[in-house]
Amino acid sequence: MDSDTGPVPGRPAQTDQDWWRPRPSGAWSAPTWGDNTPLSGGSPYDPNRQTGTTHTQAWSGGGSASGYSPYQPQSYGPVTGSATAGRNGSVTTVKTHRGTILVATAATVALLAGFGGGFLGGHLASNSSSADSSLTRIGTSAPVSDNHVAAPAGSVQEVATKVLPSTVSVLASSSSSGGEGSGIILTDDGLILTNNHVVEGATDLQVQFNDGTAAAAEVVGKTATDDLAVIKAQGVSGLTPATLGTSGNLQVGQPVVAIGSPLGLSATVTSGIVSALNRPVRTSSSQQTQSGASGQDTVMNAVQTDAAINPGNSGGALVDMSGAVIGINSAIASLSSSSDGSQAGSIGVGFAIPIDQAKRIAQEIIDTGKATQAVLGASVRDTSTGSSQISSGAELANITPGSGAESAGLQSGDVVTKVGNQSVESADALIAAIRSAQPGGNTEITYTRGSDTETVTVTLGSATAN
Repeated sequence: MDSDTGPVPGRPAQTDQDWWRPRPSGAWSAPTWGDNTPLSGGSPYDPNRQTGTTHTQAWSGGGSASGYSPYQPQSYGPVTGSATAGRNGSVTTVKTHRGTILVATAATVALLAGFGGGFLGGHLASNSSSADSSLTRIGTSAPVSDNHVAAPAGSVQEVATKVLPSTVSVLASSSSSGGEGSGIILTDDGLILTNNHVVEGATDLQVQFNDGTAAAAEVVGKTATDDLAVIKAQGVSGLTPATLGTSGNLQVGQPVVAIGSPLGLSATVTSGIVSALNRPVRTSSSQQTQSGASGQDTVMNAVQTDAAINPGNSGGALVDMSGAVIGINSAIASLSSSSDGSQAGSIGVGFAIPIDQAKRIAQEIIDTGKATQAVLGASVRDTSTGSSQISSGAELANITPGSGAESAGLQSGDVVTKVGNQSVESADALIAAIRSAQPGGNTEITYTRGSDTETVTVTLGSATAN
């Protein structure tokens, strides 16, 4: 058994069998920062051993190497040999972001948002453009990939080839904090859709495109109620807009792909299925604004997926197997949260805002700088049958005079069990269903009053979303 030389920086040399095959000859030299200061600590991909934001360096030394990089995060150990100056690689520090947690069950399932750092603060300057920004023209053709190797038809590889050019990393910072999220390109001149919690409170925004270029960005408009924001990359043109699909015909079990920047690892692709539809999900913010006010709760009528979604995926694309965006990744569930406040990772239960809702809100923000939401005109609370602890509907409490609920004849004490064809089992389910509806539109409400069940058509009101 031969002796290995040239350990990975921060890792001791070993004489047992190393993990790299095939092995080159010589020794790897430690990478350096841009000012040639040697790196200290462990692998540059070890988030616990680095500080800073993004640094670029190349492998150095003579000769060549194949097989695993010695800086692959799961494969620490000594290597023999050396490598020629290789392609530059981005080493991105994984930062601990403030999160949003809701303990949802006795098993302490927490719903987590705030993947991008969860900034809270003022509205940044919007940017106007004479270019056509109508979302109705987006997605008329599939994005063109720079990868000329044909991917198998219908494969995740083919989807990634189509969608990656239309995704970005969003880096947001303020004087006190910083973080990273994801976004999708809406127009070729730089309009980008992401989550509100990715950009909230940021005083500086940067976006990095799939080809490695970057640009400054400004907020066009945002809504905490729906956790969506539109930002504008400055001084860009010729971008590849994402193909926006529809969430109205999704089926449980159909395959999907998630694309984003989890843990600062840009252009990450994961796959899974649609696990559930119309899942009422509330994410409540434990963060505080600079003025000390509590953050805004978000209640979404979510698409649930088991595609791996982690902190940093927020604002990224959930797409079908044709490469069309069907949701905006926004939250995950976790069995627990760390005692030190750091965020947990994916357990295969993630949630996305349906694209039909996100597209409407994005267009309103682009057109007016703000968004609206549908209003029923009643306060609600959970209700259950008999001694059961399982909620079986949403009981109407106070009815707003002159509202759609009053006009349709709904009364305090009525228990709503359906909105359209969607079952309502809790107050949050009713809130989520109404918020996903078209403001000013008509919807059927099924309710019970005593032993009677009735269905009425309600004209929903409209209000400015916070």
